Amino acid sequence: MSKIANVARTVVSNQEGPYKDLEKQVRKYAAAEYRRPIAEHTHEAFTSTENFVAAFAARRGNAVNLILDSGCGTGESTLHLARKFPDIPVIGIDKSAVRLEKAAQFAANSTIKDKSAQDLPRNAFYVRAELIDFWRLALDKVKAGAWNIPYHALYYPNPWPKQSEAGRRFHLHPIFPTLLQLAQETELRTNWEIYAQEFAQAASILGYNATVQPFTPDSPETAFERKYNDAHQKLWRVVVKR
Repeated sequence: MSKIANVARTVVSNQEGPYKDLEKQVRKYAAAEYRRPIAEHTHEAFTSTENFVAAFAARRGNAVNLILDSGCGTGESTLHLARKFPDIPVIGIDKSAVRLEKAAQFAANSTIKDKSAQDLPRNAFYVRAELIDFWRLALDKVKAGAWNIPYHALYYPNPWPKQSEAGRRFHLHPIFPTLLQLAQETELRTNWEIYAQEFAQAASILGYNATVQPFTPDSPETAFERKYNDAHQKLWRVVVKR
């Protein structure tokens, strides 16, 4: 692969500030229930997640807590979270089978300093699923009191930077109210300031406490974070608490 292919490109958009109809769109989706049929493979993936969480809880005596790493890619961030929270199941979710197949390989080659073995941590679990469908199923568990999600990682999602694509951004999609109800704390990371501002503004519209700030990672936790940091791009963190 050429060096040019490895260059971290900055986000290019025809949008100069937050989406003009953001509040209108957020409020519209907050007033309606999202009812798209859930894909069968996500139902199956969710069942396997339930089984993993239940088995881990039986071993650890922790009946409900788990952490979500949505859009985990090749799973590097899942490993960091699993080692940071060794007593809580960490679920890495991605829709790409190819990326998830690389997760175990990454674990075997990991150079994380506090790593105790060249194996996937016992509390880490990767699952292939559609995020939007998985979140809806997870919210049912949260509302039923079966699951408690103290932290939800949403690191470097596709920003869909063209203004015509704005509706595909998580905070301008019907799934956004579901997303924010899942966890006690949701953290978004991005290299596009407008995306960070929009996400925080959308969360505030729904009554959540949202903070947005630039940050420099001490140790990058994803391939994108490493690439953007090495290219000296400004990174942004949004923390939403309920």
